[in-house]
Amino acid sequence: MTVLAALGANLLIAAAKAVAGLLAGSPALLSEAAHSVADSLNEVFLLVAVRRSRRPPDDRHPFGYGKERFFWALLAAVGIFVMGGCFSVYQGVQALRADERESTTGYVAGLVVLGVALVAEGASLVRALYQARRHKDGTSDPALRTVIAEDSTAVAGVILAGAGIALHMVTGQVAWEAGASVGIGLLLVGVAYRLAREARDQLIGEAVDTELRDGIGGFLAAQPEIDTVAALLTMRLGMDSVLVAARVDLAPGLDSEEVELVCVRLKRTIGTEWPQADHVFLDITEAPDGHERGDDPATAPRAAGRPSRRDGRDGREGGAAVG
Repeated sequence: MTVLAALGANLLIAAAKAVAGLLAGSPALLSEAAHSVADSLNEVFLLVAVRRSRRPPDDRHPFGYGKERFFWALLAAVGIFVMGGCFSVYQGVQALRADERESTTGYVAGLVVLGVALVAEGASLVRALYQARRHKDGTSDPALRTVIAEDSTAVAGVILAGAGIALHMVTGQVAWEAGASVGIGLLLVGVAYRLAREARDQLIGEAVDTELRDGIGGFLAAQPEIDTVAALLTMRLGMDSVLVAARVDLAPGLDSEEVELVCVRLKRTIGTEWPQADHVFLDITEAPDGHERGDDPATAPRAAGRPSRRDGRDGREGGAAVG
């Protein structure tokens, strides 16, 4: 609903800005129109991302389609850069190169359009911020984060454009308006870079937040059947999907059947306590030689002085992985 509200506002505002900009010949208004068109296209990308990311896993994508959100968020960032940032800078540079006093006829209507745009963009921003506050993981949602970035930039862009137009009307110098257009473009380029960098990190494979990782690591280390958590790897697969892979060193004296029961219980408990951890893999293996215990709370042994499990492993020396 937040994306749909932003899309509706941007389509209406883009049309109004384009008409006013063409009638007045205002580079700042045309830059703002390009900004709104880019935002509208990006909202379409985000709607596609939300729908496609909800598809269930299949044979070709056993971990699901959660990363679709990250991919389409990357495309949205490219759209902001090209359609918004580059076009706005181009409009500003062209106006500066003209270096002439231009008529300000129609600029009053342009300021009215910007005022309406400020109210609409501000309302969309408030709604997005409210949703981010309401949901615990709201700010980690690339779709919602992109909407917040777009709306924040839109509000700042409208203020810049209004200031540039007002100064142009007062002084008669188009340089003020051209400077506002270039400023809008640079603002959009910066936002696009930040969104693209975040989407890239998530597509490559980003670990979960420290709180979640420490919680799972502490839970595993506290189990009486686990001597040491030698390694704990995590990766976010989507908004509500996390992969957890742990290499654990079990206590001595457990036979193969007990190992299987322990792994099933640990997986079930992790899935209950942290529902987003829907892919859990436990690797039963020897602790590496020279492993420094106690350096990381998530990999610390359960208790000091526990005897080594190198003897009596009942044939489990090879490192069996249980998913």
